[in-house]
Amino acid sequence: MSVFTCLLPDNSQLNLAVKIDPFDPHSTFERQVNVSLPQETRANGTLYAVVYVHKAGVSPLEDSREVHYAAQLTTYIPPTHTEGQRDMQKRPSPRSENPVSHWRPHLSITMMSEDFTFNKAGLPSDVRRYMRVSQDGRQMIYLPLLLVNELSFRVRDLVEISSSTVQMPLTVSYEGISLRGFRFWVHLQDVVYSLRQFGFTEENVDEIKETLVGSNLYLLVLTALITALQLICEFLALKNDISSWRKKKSMAGMSRKSVLWRSLSTLLIFLHLLEETSLLVLLPVGLGACVEVWKVFTVFNIQFQWKSSKLHVNKLDEEERKTVEYDTQASRYLSYLVYPLCISGAIFSLAYLRQKSYYSWLINSLVTGVYAFGFLSMAPQLFINHKLKSVSHLQGTVLMYRGVNTLISDLCSFASFFSSSGSFSSSHQLSCFRDELLFFLYLYQRR
Repeated sequence: MSVFTCLLPDNSQLNLAVKIDPFDPHSTFERQVNVSLPQETRANGTLYAVVYVHKAGVSPLEDSREVHYAAQLTTYIPPTHTEGQRDMQKRPSPRSENPVSHWRPHLSITMMSEDFTFNKAGLPSDVRRYMRVSQDGRQMIYLPLLLVNELSFRVRDLVEISSSTVQMPLTVSYEGISLRGFRFWVHLQDVVYSLRQFGFTEENVDEIKETLVGSNLYLLVLTALITALQLICEFLALKNDISSWRKKKSMAGMSRKSVLWRSLSTLLIFLHLLEETSLLVLLPVGLGACVEVWKVFTVFNIQFQWKSSKLHVNKLDEEERKTVEYDTQASRYLSYLVYPLCISGAIFSLAYLRQKSYYSWLINSLVTGVYAFGFLSMAPQLFINHKLKSVSHLQGTVLMYRGVNTLISDLCSFASFFSSSGSFSSSHQLSCFRDELLFFLYLYQRR
């Protein structure tokens, strides 16, 4: 086995980095080498590794039965700065935001080391694209299946390449795998490639790779099943919620302030995620925000007249006026608790915590208030239910679906709180049981 470096695969000079002779496909090894960087790479360029498996004593360029695989040793990401550098760079410069070349310090090579038999028609497509065949007379010889594990590197391990960097350390590791393992790694790398095409950043992809590679297989399958169940419950809840609100003819018993708060909360969370989340994650959150805004127009009886381009607010009947009275009373009592806490928390955050910008501070403070006191926003609805002695105006099916969904989320948050992974944010952990408490209170009022 020989590992070369080059600027472009199959189109530039090869420089030998490490050579393993003799090479045993069933062995496992790890080598530490120093790789010299060309001038083009130091000038914010790229560098590739080309791994060859070839006949011993023969140059890979002269071996007709060689197999090779090219992988990047560099990755373009925005530069990272230390705390001192961040203090010095208060004014953002356009150059600091441009991606620069970073070094991948680990090259993980895998090769299928077990014998297998496939007929031509039954050869899997994921294996076929990596397979090379050499003809020896009438006999067809299958060459080794070679793969570089792209899931082994993490963003936190990347090292920025400067113009003065002459050499970089590289850890070359090898491990033989079975056919089943080879196909599993191929599918995982295809998933990661698709996520990048959907707009996921390297940090988002890094978290997913940590979940896929660093987790137990059974735990990974359980996580996939839980995620699928949550998506189904969320879809059914959204579908029934829209259907129920479209059929509503009277807003008696519905808390206007709770609907308005939920709409503002969803919009704030969407703006918060807009800074650090990919488009694929933002789409369902944005859809939910649009539905909540539509509910505000519905519960306030606001209609837009296209011909005159004016907003028209319908009059309230007696039951709706009584609901508004109870709603205002409960919201006034609630404001005495929520407003001072939110304002004091925002001032503390501005004074003692580091912030990216005033906009980021404002959004984070509002989102923290939403997470910490979001369950209090439903207190007016509970007060209205108590005064009217009825919960018939609520959608029981929607509450049931969301109750199951939040129960699953709460169990995951509870498990994450005691684990060392810390995959959930502290704000999410603070709010983990709020929706479940609200759901049980609704069930108590419904009895």
